[in-house]
Amino acid sequence: MTNGTWLPEPYIVAFTCFGILIALVAWLPLVLRRLPLSLPIICIGLGAALFSLPQVALNPLPLAHPEIAERFTEFVVIIALMGAGLKLDRVFSWRRWAVTWRLLGITMPLGIGLIVLLLGWGHGYPWTAALLMAASLAPTDPVLASDVQVGPPKTGQEDEVRFGLTSEAGLNDGLAFPFVHLAIALGAAASTGEPWFIDWVTYRVLWEIVGGVVAGWLIGRAFGWLTFHVPAKTKLARTGDGLIALSATLVSYGLTEIIHCYGFLAVFVTALTFRSTHRDHDFQVQMHEMTEQIERIAMMVLLLLFGGALVRGLLAPVTWADAIVAVMVLLVIRPLTGLVGLLGFKAARTEKLTLAFFGIRGVGSLYYLAYGLNHMELAEVERLWGLVGLIVLLSVLLHGLTVTPIMRFLDRAQGRNPDAEEAAPPPGLKGPGGAPEPIEQR
Repeated sequence: MTNGTWLPEPYIVAFTCFGILIALVAWLPLVLRRLPLSLPIICIGLGAALFSLPQVALNPLPLAHPEIAERFTEFVVIIALMGAGLKLDRVFSWRRWAVTWRLLGITMPLGIGLIVLLLGWGHGYPWTAALLMAASLAPTDPVLASDVQVGPPKTGQEDEVRFGLTSEAGLNDGLAFPFVHLAIALGAAASTGEPWFIDWVTYRVLWEIVGGVVAGWLIGRAFGWLTFHVPAKTKLARTGDGLIALSATLVSYGLTEIIHCYGFLAVFVTALTFRSTHRDHDFQVQMHEMTEQIERIAMMVLLLLFGGALVRGLLAPVTWADAIVAVMVLLVIRPLTGLVGLLGFKAARTEKLTLAFFGIRGVGSLYYLAYGLNHMELAEVERLWGLVGLIVLLSVLLHGLTVTPIMRFLDRAQGRNPDAEEAAPPPGLKGPGGAPEPIEQR
């Protein structure tokens, strides 16, 4: 009761809404499994409806809360990176990961270059702004791409397309960071005239990438040893608590950032290394389930705010020229650079087309733009946010509406039944006959 009336307290309303949100996180994926629709589309729609109410006073626009926008998107991405790394069954090697190196080494740099030219030369953006936007839009997203990624650990749902899109999203979030720093360095050099190239190459590229990989590997080995290989009575796997994965995520990211290396890269490498220390242990499934649940809740909150930002004017500064840029990025640049990167790669045409098409843009792009704008001065910031917001929205709609029919078609073309896994109950809902083996017996 509020002020003698029967109006509920705001925090009670918030508790109720958060409970409904968690229920939707658990239930909607089951409902949407066979529909040409995705959970992110539902979340954005709910956010738009919620923030259309005049009673909702919160301003969800990222410009109103630049630090929160950066930190919240950062958290969502690192959780998604841990989940992506834990569910990859394929053993790491240069040959087996050939599709990944092509997408990272050819497709992503080509995409950055073409977006810079499109914005700077074609649409008159300042070159530093064009580079920041290109770096923000280059990486595919580990958060919104779950429908095109591999399945949970040990399920066997890892064809070349799903593996390529998962591993690409896991690594390119870290490898796009040097280009963000390049835009920041060029912006600073334009006003101060100080040299930037040597520092950028040695520090932002070599040190931060190599340091991120090494730190991620060391932390992954340490957590793997503590979890699976210390004496049986004290190893962490006996806890049965998948929160260990969250601990590994935060420790990996935090320690790596403390030594000024790329934490995104470290988290994904930590996940891969953690998984490799005991690849077939059932605890890997529990850790993945925990990270996936946290990721879905955080993603849903973020997309509710994104939907609210859309109805509160995020796209207001966008022009028709910007709309053309958004379409070019999603339907021309990514598919074209994807196919170029896959030239000579041994895969069916349908697989190459699918890999090239699903260059999903999402939370990673929002993070990089927030980070860049918080570290450099640019004009027309509202327009930059509007363009990135439009590209993320179009990506969610385009890829969300097409992912189910395309992936089901691909499964059938490869001789798999896309409905086979529906016969098994989802994780956590196994009956007595399907209950997991007690941890003490593993």
